[in-house]
Amino acid sequence: MTDSADEYDVIVLGAGPTGENVADRTAAAGLRTVVVEAELVGGECSYWACMPSKALLRPVAALDEARAVAGVREAVGDRRLDPAAVLARRDAFASHWKDDGQVTWLRETGIELVRGHGRLAGVRTVAVEAEDGGERVLTARHAVAVCTGSRPVLPGGVPGLAEAHPWTSRDATSSPTVPGRLAVVGGGVVGVEMAAAWRALGSEVVLLVRGAGLLPRMEPFAGELVADGLRAAGVDVRLGARIGALRRADGSGPVTLTLDDGGDLTADEVLYATGRAPRTADIGLEQIGLKPGDWLEVDDSCTVLGVDGGWLYAAGDVNHRALLTHQGKYQARITGAAIAARAQGRTLDTSRWGAHAASADLAGAPQVVFTQPEVAAVGLTLAAAEEAGLRVKAVDHEIGAVAGASLYADDYRGRARVVFDLDRGVIVGACLVGPGVAELLHSATVAVVGEVPIDRLWHAVPAYPTISEVWLRLLEGCRG
Repeated sequence: MTDSADEYDVIVLGAGPTGENVADRTAAAGLRTVVVEAELVGGECSYWACMPSKALLRPVAALDEARAVAGVREAVGDRRLDPAAVLARRDAFASHWKDDGQVTWLRETGIELVRGHGRLAGVRTVAVEAEDGGERVLTARHAVAVCTGSRPVLPGGVPGLAEAHPWTSRDATSSPTVPGRLAVVGGGVVGVEMAAAWRALGSEVVLLVRGAGLLPRMEPFAGELVADGLRAAGVDVRLGARIGALRRADGSGPVTLTLDDGGDLTADEVLYATGRAPRTADIGLEQIGLKPGDWLEVDDSCTVLGVDGGWLYAAGDVNHRALLTHQGKYQARITGAAIAARAQGRTLDTSRWGAHAASADLAGAPQVVFTQPEVAAVGLTLAAAEEAGLRVKAVDHEIGAVAGASLYADDYRGRARVVFDLDRGVIVGACLVGPGVAELLHSATVAVVGEVPIDRLWHAVPAYPTISEVWLRLLEGCRG
C-alpha cells in the first residue's frame, strides 16, 4: 500500500532543466508535483554542460574580439588568458557543484523533491531507492514525466580504451587543471568547443576526426570555417583520423594513441566526444513493456508511444528529438501544458504550432556552437530541405562585406546562408558563421518558426550599421 502522502498528481523523473520546467508548469496549473533526482538538482546543463562550457569559452571569445580591433589590439598585446581566473569563474557558474540554490527554487515554487534513484514500477508508479538503501513508492494520479536526459557514450571495440580512463564531456568541462597535451576525439559540438577552450587555456590540442569535416550536421561551410579558426588558434586538426588502440600504463601518466595510419600520438588526457545515449537503462522501462536503454519515442505532445493510457511522457534528450537544453525546456513547457489539459479534461491542440505540439523540434530548433568563429543555425540545412522534397534555393552572403561587420572586427570573416522555400515564399533554414553571430540567431528563428513571408520580411528594416544588415543582402537574393 502507498501512503496518501506519497500520492501526487505528477511525478517527474529527473531534475535537470527539462524536469524542472515540467514541474514548474504542472505546479503552476495547481497539480501537486514531485521531482525525483539521484544527482544534483539542475542536471547536466548546470554543472557539466552548457554553463561551465560557456564559462570556459566566453573568455576565449572576449580576448579574440579585443585583438580584432585596432587600438584595443595594441593594449592587449600578447597577453594570454589567466587559467586560474578562468577556472575559478567556471566553478562559480557551476555553483561549485552544489545544488542548494536549485533546491531552494523548487521549494519556493511548491515542488517537492525526493532524493534517490527512481524506477518505474508499474502504471503511474515510481519506486525510489534512497542512498541508504531504503525504498519509497510514489504514485501519480495523472502523469509520470521521464526527463532523465542523456549520457556520454564511448565507442566499442577500441583496444585499451577503458584502461586509458578517457575524459568524457563531464571531465572536459569540470577539470580543475589544464592538461599540457590534450587529444580530442570527435568533430561535433563538444569536440570543437572543448578543443577551442583548452587550447586557449594553454593546452597543446590535437583534434582527431574520423570524417571529412567538422560539424557534419550543419552546412558544410560552417565546419570549414571552424576548422580554419581552430588551426589559426594553434589546434592540430586532423581529418580522416582513426584510432586503432590506446595505451596508458597503470591507468595514470601519459596516454598513447595508435592511429590507423601507423603513427602514434601521446597526450596527457584524451577526450572522447563521440556521441550520447539515453539515460533509460535502469529506470524500469521493462515494467511497462518498453526496452531498457532505448530512446523513448513520443508524439508531438511528448506522450510516450506504446504505453496505454497516455499517462507517460518523455521530454528533453531522452526522446531524441533535439538534444539541446533550450529545446528540452521548450518540450517541458509543451509537456506541462498537455498534462494540465488532460488533468482538467480538456482536449489537446496538437495541430502544427498548437499549444500542445512541440513543432519547433522538427521545423525550427536553433543551435549555437561557441567556437571562434561562432556558428548559429536554425531549421533545415540545404541538404535536409532537398531530402525532404522541398523546392528550395540557398542564398549566401559574406558577412564581412556588411558595414557593421567591418566595424565589429578588422578583417571580419564570416558567411551567412538562408534556405528559401520557393513554393511557400518563406525561409525554412538559416546558418550564420562569424564573430558575434549568436545574437543574430533569434531573428532567424522568428523568421523560420513564424513562417514570415519574404514580402513581409522585406519591411523588417535592420539598423545601420549593424551586422544584422546581412539580412538585406539575403532577402535580396530570395526576392531575385
